[in-house]
Amino acid sequence: MFRNQYDHDVIIFSPQGRIHQIEYAMEAVKQGSATVGVKNGTHAALVALKRAPSELSSFQKKIIPIDSHIGVSIAGLTADGQVLSRFARDECFNHRWAYDSALTVSRLVDNLASKLQVPTQVYGKRPFGVGLLIAGFDIGIGPRVFYQCPSANYYDCKSIAIGARSQSARTYLEGKLDEIAATKTPEELIKHGLIALRNTLPNEMELSVKNCSVALVGSDIDFTVYEDSAVEPYLALIREEPSAGAADDGQPSTQSTSGDGAAGPGSSGAAEGEVRMEEA
Repeated sequence: MFRNQYDHDVIIFSPQGRIHQIEYAMEAVKQGSATVGVKNGTHAALVALKRAPSELSSFQKKIIPIDSHIGVSIAGLTADGQVLSRFARDECFNHRWAYDSALTVSRLVDNLASKLQVPTQVYGKRPFGVGLLIAGFDIGIGPRVFYQCPSANYYDCKSIAIGARSQSARTYLEGKLDEIAATKTPEELIKHGLIALRNTLPNEMELSVKNCSVALVGSDIDFTVYEDSAVEPYLALIREEPSAGAADDGQPSTQSTSGDGAAGPGSSGAAEGEVRMEEA
């Protein structure tokens, strides 16, 4: 993407009706490492590929707990993801303090969308350069998986993958959508998520306990993140499965149950996803 006379601020429309700053923020999401969200009738799972800026540093955390029943996985600029995660935690805490009950996933996503949309209307601000996969469990509704994009639109998804080279993961999820929804155990659900995530890897890379994170939430389990050696039992499930190989990156389209966007374009993260070492 190239700089032009219509991209110097987020309130400028191009003659074609585009807001380039928001498109740059969505490009930052596509530069981040991939993450996958899946759900069945009882559980929702997040699977994420972690990235290390160098061989001398640790892998950046991709999955962030928000409340006992909600967590998020990020793709894009890590700093922006941390800001939005702290906001989400505050929203959940304030709701528990005021109403003595858990904030529903859809209400949290709507509040996040309102925050993301504000910078698109103010001169001198920029969109958040991060995409969020939000997984949770609502009593009376069941597991939920939402995709929150930098434009502040959000989607209630059956399965979704975002980040670098995520098109191959979305292709796998679309082909296995009914099978994923019919899974009976959390292990089967996570297995599909890991296979989809593996399809985003270059040929020379493999999933390992160091570069992979898994999170699970459901009717019988609070939001739990599995890191390092705790991921090994799930990786063992996919070792005998053939890999579909990597595909080119594409737009983060979803298999969504509602496709309704919430607030309009907006966010306060990176204008361009060029600082690779800061991206998750």
